[in-house]
Amino acid sequence: MSDSPAPLADPHIVFDPIEGRRDIVVLGSTGSIGTQAIDLVLRNPDRFRVTALSAAGGRVALLAEQAWRLRVRTVAVARESAVPALQEALGARYGAGEPLPEILAGPDAATELAASECHTVLNGITGSIGLAPTLAALTAGRTLALANKESLIVGGPLVKAVAKPGQIIPVDSEHAALFQALAAGTRADVRKLVVTASGGPFRGRTKADLAGVTPKDALAHPTWAMGPVITVNSATLVNKGLEVIEAHLLYDIPFERIEVVVHPQSYVHSMVEFKDGSTLAQATPPDMRGPIALGLGWPERVPDAAPAFDWTKASTWEFFPLDGEAFPSVALARHVGTVGGTAPAVFNAANEECVDAFLAGRLPFNGIMETVTAVVAEAENDGPRTSADGASGRGGAAGTSLTLADVLEAETWARARAREAAAQRSDVRQPSEEQSAEARA
Repeated sequence: MSDSPAPLADPHIVFDPIEGRRDIVVLGSTGSIGTQAIDLVLRNPDRFRVTALSAAGGRVALLAEQAWRLRVRTVAVARESAVPALQEALGARYGAGEPLPEILAGPDAATELAASECHTVLNGITGSIGLAPTLAALTAGRTLALANKESLIVGGPLVKAVAKPGQIIPVDSEHAALFQALAAGTRADVRKLVVTASGGPFRGRTKADLAGVTPKDALAHPTWAMGPVITVNSATLVNKGLEVIEAHLLYDIPFERIEVVVHPQSYVHSMVEFKDGSTLAQATPPDMRGPIALGLGWPERVPDAAPAFDWTKASTWEFFPLDGEAFPSVALARHVGTVGGTAPAVFNAANEECVDAFLAGRLPFNGIMETVTAVVAEAENDGPRTSADGASGRGGAAGTSLTLADVLEAETWARARAREAAAQRSDVRQPSEEQSAEARA
């Protein structure tokens, strides 16, 4: 292990300590990660200052409120059609004579912000659309607080090509936990990484038990409050498969030494087992403000960023092995991660389409992974298409010439095939109007 590449996320590498306030750009500011990050910033005005915000454009009133409270210089929305409503919302929030922030709009607006002058970019965008901003922030030399796991999953070789060792600080609770536990020893001392999973709402159920579950059932996560796509990914354990790939890319640990264990309480966020038999666990009550604070403040810690345990109260912490038959997503993720190239992009894009189909009642719950598996297999059986510069295509192992265009092409193909495959199924149970409305909410 000592001869392996320097990890992308390395707690032993210390950049500049805080000198005054850090300027932060928040991408995905109206989502779950973004809103919690802003709460943290507002509670620590002596440490952090947000200079720019980006969002998709569906919650312009909230975006305008955030911009006003933080007094940012720039606001970006991905949907150009949202600009008039955003201008109106900003005008209603700012007082007469107050200068309004600059507005950027369009699919490249977040990428432009990611390269702007600041200390840290927090990428809280959901989905693989976060890849271009991730690359822009790293290329510009910014510290990247990465909550957008998909950008690393689908563009691993691209990210590794531009990131300096330790430039990425992970914000996922699991990878933030590994980041902290790894600080206790060298990589040569590490035997395995243990990624914990809550088990989602369907822990203990068999594959047959899952056949008839509804979107409402899947969105009832027992410990975390997240967006619908991430919550369904937790129910299928696709999120855990993605995290295994992410851990491999961040820490350069082989897949066979990354284990998943089910921990329903979600207190232990992940563990590192060292070669002497010691296991170090990072534990806090379930709250994303802790990992966010780590991403924004490292190498310094932010006091009272998140709640601590009350050790005067009894509690039980349980651990169970993963049921790979009921939840085949982790094994499939290991496979595509090992294949490399655009295979992870195919896996991720097909899954996003299948989750949308499930939430809309066009695909049964078990059909999500069945369809994703079929799309991945088709990509591999077709043989990797090769671009003119020799990069890998849909599913094959990547060369050093893998490009963003290759990734996007593979994603487009996978999304189309997943939609076609979902439409061809005959075992779909249409949800009631009430169930559909709850899923959309």
